[in-house]
Amino acid sequence: MAALIGVISLQIISRVAFTAVGWTEEVARFLLVWITFLAATLAYRAGRHIAVTFVVDALPGLGGRIARIIAHLVVLAFLLALIIIGWNYMQLQSFQKSASLRLSMTWVYAVMPLAGALMAFTTLVAIVRELTGQTPASPQEVA
Repeated sequence: MAALIGVISLQIISRVAFTAVGWTEEVARFLLVWITFLAATLAYRAGRHIAVTFVVDALPGLGGRIARIIAHLVVLAFLLALIIIGWNYMQLQSFQKSASLRLSMTWVYAVMPLAGALMAFTTLVAIVRELTGQTPASPQEVA
């Protein structure tokens, strides 16, 4: 986030005081993509994503545990799809270079499978906790 603020500040100052620095817009865009995916990973780990939990919360005991495990398995399937699709997209775009920096777009798109893998790991931990009967970690314990 500090890098994004620094790059945007440099962009504003250079446009007002000097000639615009061309690469700052591109770097800001790439940093925003990475921040978005990595922040989503942190939010998921802390249990801060939007969730519809009224059915799971209404189920007592074993029914609630089974519903939570099923929900985690559905999320895991989605995350595995994100990893595979992100990896394939990385490979597909590997020949493409960014306009200003001539950076391989593989590095820009690498955040998709990375964030998917981090969230999948978090999901696997949650499934193991449910199966072993451990209480889920509170957001304070996770952070």
